[in-house]
Amino acid sequence: MTFEQRWHPLREEWVVIAAHRQDRPWSGDEAHLGDKPRPPYDPNCYLCPGNRRVSGKQNPNYEGIFVFDNDHPCVAMDAPVDVPPPPGFYQNRPARGIARVLCYTPRHDLALAELTLPEVVALIRAWREQYIDLGSREEIAHVLIFENKGEVVGVSNPHPHCQIYATNFVFKTIENEAAICRRHWERYRRVLFQEIIATEKADGRRILVENDGAIAFIPYFARYAYETFVAPKETHLSLATLSEREITELAAVLHEVCIRFDNLWEIPFPYVLALHQAPTDGHDYPGFHFHMEFHPPLRKPNLLKYLAGPEIGGGSFISDTSPEAKAAELQAVSKMHYKKRTSS
Repeated sequence: MTFEQRWHPLREEWVVIAAHRQDRPWSGDEAHLGDKPRPPYDPNCYLCPGNRRVSGKQNPNYEGIFVFDNDHPCVAMDAPVDVPPPPGFYQNRPARGIARVLCYTPRHDLALAELTLPEVVALIRAWREQYIDLGSREEIAHVLIFENKGEVVGVSNPHPHCQIYATNFVFKTIENEAAICRRHWERYRRVLFQEIIATEKADGRRILVENDGAIAFIPYFARYAYETFVAPKETHLSLATLSEREITELAAVLHEVCIRFDNLWEIPFPYVLALHQAPTDGHDYPGFHFHMEFHPPLRKPNLLKYLAGPEIGGGSFISDTSPEAKAAELQAVSKMHYKKRTSS
């Protein structure tokens, strides 16, 4: 297996080389193209309770959340220290860390939007536990928790789950965000994300869900059509310091956002969800504000936001839609999941 980082000198970021993942199992579906029903249990799913995974290990008959070390990790604690020397002035180093998978539920046919609110609360608690556990290890600099939902974003198995990458490096997006937040704090003594929240609340047009402790909105500067931020209102570096009340209120906002996504076109709505939490490398991160970001790839049913010349070649997004119009669409849909309305 290859667990190596290679330095990109023009972007000043590390590229992880994990070529063995090319052969990881693929059992995705085309759920994003329509509401194709799935059974509550799939005997061929390597994430369902009691089934065997590609490693040969058997899943327990779990009844709630299930966490295990990824069978096809992109990083490993035993990554070879002596990586082959790079040519010329190039740089490389081992890609060390821990990769885990967290199954939300034993039910193969559900998604985050279809869980009960107590199950979403339990999920956020599990995310917090993983961040604290992995982030407390001396060799771990960053814990990235993310969910890919829908084959259109490359998910290899539709069973509801997320992944956790605890690495010996900080992913570039978080590194940049932390540096920007620090500069804003040092210059103005104000938290940048608090200014974003205050501006969104004053405008009001892009807010999707709000309660006493949490808020969700399509930001003024959204790159994707339905890009959505979900955050606690109080500043925290990570989930680690949220109170039980804040976790419950955050869960309620997160849950409703996912329901509104699914209800928009009455299909399982695809997205990439990433938790932006402060690095765990021992440094201070003044001004950093934990939040979650949804990056949905669809502009309309079956119409992708393609990343092309300006985005990939130039590094700047061109948004084909208005954040205010997309927020209005999501504000107008029901808070009850469409499958529940249909069944009732």
